[in-house]
Amino acid sequence: MKLSRLRACNISVLALASAICAPAAAQDRSQDTPPPASEEPLPSAENEIVVTAQRIRGSVDTDVPPVVELTEADIAAYGADSLTDLVAQLSPQTGSGRGRGGGQPVILVNGQRIASFRELRNYPPEAIQKVEVFPEEVALQYGYSADQRVINFILKDNFKSREIELEYGDSFEGGAPGGEIEVSQVAISGPRRFNISGQFETQSLLTEAERDITQTPGTVPTVPGDPDPAPFRSLRPDTESYKLEGSFNTAIGEGATAKALSLNLTAEQNNSRSLSGLDIVTLTAPGGASAVRSVDADPLIRDARTTSLSAAAGYRQPLGDFELNVTLDAAHGLSETDIDRRRDLSVLQDLVDAGSLMIDGVLPPVATDGFDRASSKTYTLDSLATIRGVPLTLPAGDVNLTVDGGYKWNRIESEDTRTALGVTQLTRGRINGGVNLAVPLTSRREGFLDALGDFTLNASAGLDYLSDFGTLTDLTVGLTWNLTDRLTLAATVINRDAAPSLTELGAPVVQTFNVPLFDFATGQNVLATLTTGGNPLLPASNQNDLKLSANYELDLFERANILFEYNRNSSTNTTESFPLLTAEIEAAFPDRVTRDGTGRLIALDQRPITYAERKGERIRYGFNVFGRVGKAREEQSGGGAPGGAPGGGGEGRGGPPIVGAGGGQMRMDPQQFQQMRDQFCASEPGTVPDLSKLPPFIRDRLTNEDGTVNQERLAQVRERFCSADGQPGAGGPGGPGMFDPEQAAAIRNALCSGESDQPIDLSALPEGLRARLTNEDGTINQERLARLRQAVCQAEGAQQQGEGSQGQRRGGGGRRGGGGPFGGGDGQGRWFLSAYHTVELENEALIAPGIPVIDYFDLGQARHSVELEGGVFYKGMGTRLSGRYTSGYTIAGSDPTGASDLTFGDLVKFDLRFFMDLEQQKWLTGENPGFFKGTRVSFRIDNLFDTRQNVTDGNGQTPIRYQPALIDPLGRTFEIEFRKLF
Repeated sequence: MKLSRLRACNISVLALASAICAPAAAQDRSQDTPPPASEEPLPSAENEIVVTAQRIRGSVDTDVPPVVELTEADIAAYGADSLTDLVAQLSPQTGSGRGRGGGQPVILVNGQRIASFRELRNYPPEAIQKVEVFPEEVALQYGYSADQRVINFILKDNFKSREIELEYGDSFEGGAPGGEIEVSQVAISGPRRFNISGQFETQSLLTEAERDITQTPGTVPTVPGDPDPAPFRSLRPDTESYKLEGSFNTAIGEGATAKALSLNLTAEQNNSRSLSGLDIVTLTAPGGASAVRSVDADPLIRDARTTSLSAAAGYRQPLGDFELNVTLDAAHGLSETDIDRRRDLSVLQDLVDAGSLMIDGVLPPVATDGFDRASSKTYTLDSLATIRGVPLTLPAGDVNLTVDGGYKWNRIESEDTRTALGVTQLTRGRINGGVNLAVPLTSRREGFLDALGDFTLNASAGLDYLSDFGTLTDLTVGLTWNLTDRLTLAATVINRDAAPSLTELGAPVVQTFNVPLFDFATGQNVLATLTTGGNPLLPASNQNDLKLSANYELDLFERANILFEYNRNSSTNTTESFPLLTAEIEAAFPDRVTRDGTGRLIALDQRPITYAERKGERIRYGFNVFGRVGKAREEQSGGGAPGGAPGGGGEGRGGPPIVGAGGGQMRMDPQQFQQMRDQFCASEPGTVPDLSKLPPFIRDRLTNEDGTVNQERLAQVRERFCSADGQPGAGGPGGPGMFDPEQAAAIRNALCSGESDQPIDLSALPEGLRARLTNEDGTINQERLARLRQAVCQAEGAQQQGEGSQGQRRGGGGRRGGGGPFGGGDGQGRWFLSAYHTVELENEALIAPGIPVIDYFDLGQARHSVELEGGVFYKGMGTRLSGRYTSGYTIAGSDPTGASDLTFGDLVKFDLRFFMDLEQQKWLTGENPGFFKGTRVSFRIDNLFDTRQNVTDGNGQTPIRYQPALIDPLGRTFEIEFRKLF
């Protein structure tokens, strides 16, 4: 029988021994005919348990270790109010150091690809049993490119909640209040899920007058009657947003042939209103004797509206030993921006020359002629089908194959009333296909070249045909080396072609007036017209990337790991955002800059540009540490299965506690087994007994990955439990191999009582276990014995606190800890700390041959950045601290004396959050929580120390453009949140 990977359930020391010796057991039975997958034997006893080890239901089947894993208790320690919030808090672990992409990580649910994150982004974290975060290489197994990390959410089998959430926040300086109201309902019953939510969010307008912004020279009142422009310039727009979303998932059929269907619908509306100052015009008086001004007292307004409708669907079904997954994501968006027109300078000058507008030397306000409108309609249809499975088995293990193919259609229609071009339409059809192979080369588990560790080769190749760019290729080759159970090394090489997006090509061209800019050429602070939008001349690029990584698991606290990554990027004809306007950039793109006769900057075109070559090199390293707080309750010191979330109506993966006996081993007692046996035997054959009261590791053994009951396994266990020999101590399922404390103690004593270099009395071990440690020639397999001894002896102490399967690997999945939701399952709290440091080694661009290479460290690229997340949660109260650090840099100006140089200082920001589950505060609720059941309040402070980046010129002065309130208008802010689950 081929043994698969261990489940993360609580098992006895004897079960652990059997699992560790699995390679020998596989060889012992190599002469036998393996039973069908549906008839794999459950634990029986002939002096020991034969464990059918399997991965956790819903986990990702891969040999690549995760960056981080979170249990229910770990998730509670983050204090997140939705999965969107949780993903944001996991940004240090989910952020990619590849230097590509930069978007949302790939999201999986129960190890399966979904059509869109919209499907579950509003789920409460209480609905999640476990979170796994994997490196970018795992994305290839699901038909994605290797530039996004992967998050797998394992949902609880049964969960129900209704939620209402109220938020209010403002800056400590005032003037920026905002609020949010959100309601949602979630129901999970195995593979069937339902979610509906609605959200309203608003934030108020913040003007420069409310932050005492010093105005740019030339805009302050100089003539009697001119208004102050500060109240008419916005630092933050006035916004409103509405969202309504619903998703539905269900299963079609039951058992191993069950199919899955999902549907998601979303409607969103976003409105914003911003002010661009006053329309100030300076003209020449008749005869040229003096200049006169005309100030329009009404501000220049920009109104923007965005409406989007999205729909996504997914379908999954087994195809023999393979699985078919089809997803479809469709979206339509309408974006409109109304921009007040400025007055026609030539017409006004003619009126001045005619003397018709002169009133005591001052021009009166002159109304403008309405507004201009820039609009954009986008259409997206994205379909992808993947087939995943095991086509063959090599001596080192299963070969995993993923074949994907799809079609994506995009259209963008842009129109601007300021041009005579009419509607500009760009359409792209994209046919893509690819294949990914994960080939095990060596394996310690299978005993094939195990002295080398576990080598796995990943190879992926793809072709994309774009209707506007032709054929693009994609090739990725990677090697993963699990040198030990703790250390994993990986190397990945990527070569692919990439086309600019339709938005980069055809977004509507929008002009924003009176944007404050610093002119490095002259050292002036100016207000200029800024042009943004698409550039239809962008070419396709070619990318060559290299990644080297190491992941090492530390034996610290509950669990810990450190991660190191090196990334090198090289591209040709790459599309980039327009960089900071320095003298070098202006010389390279002179057509993007407009100056008046005096050399003053009056307009800048910041639409995307193309570099001939682009190079980047960086390292990123960090650590994740998780621990416990407080003392475990004695009645659950053996580690109970977690129940549902308090107040959340959740029905977690609970069940009768698994009793500890001697040395911390985790197992059922005979009385519990008898109760379970009676439960099975009292039900009629062909019916499904109540499985909710079974221990999780047995319940999961009877459950398919889609949550349905496996009828064949159920019949098998019923037959064994209800046989005449199935009594404890009789050699049946409840025999001494499962329940005999004396035998378990004898095994531990034989393996762990002496020093590690002392010989072991193998006669004290059961006959079956000795056979697993014996080679065919009768000698002892020292490697298996060492692995067994290490695992059993280390598990002895760890199991006392419910560490479950700590120290065992699930396909390279790392070590795990147990615990109930909110840290309350065992009475202990949780703490965590994660920190990642990125060092930019190289970042340069070649605009075109013959032009000097541009060093981005001279254009505002920081060399160092640090991300920090830490928190603790205990007895219903928690706090979380987030920190970010960015190193300073200097941008050289054109003045040879250095007067126009700008120095940007280091920036450190911390965010602090407190949250309290009122249900657990007995001083408030007494013995009956009543209204406070499922209620949580949170208080959050962002930018705790009110830090803003300090910018100075060569004279030590802060340019007007870089005033602290212009860089960060809000500064230190607070937010109060009330959240209740029904």
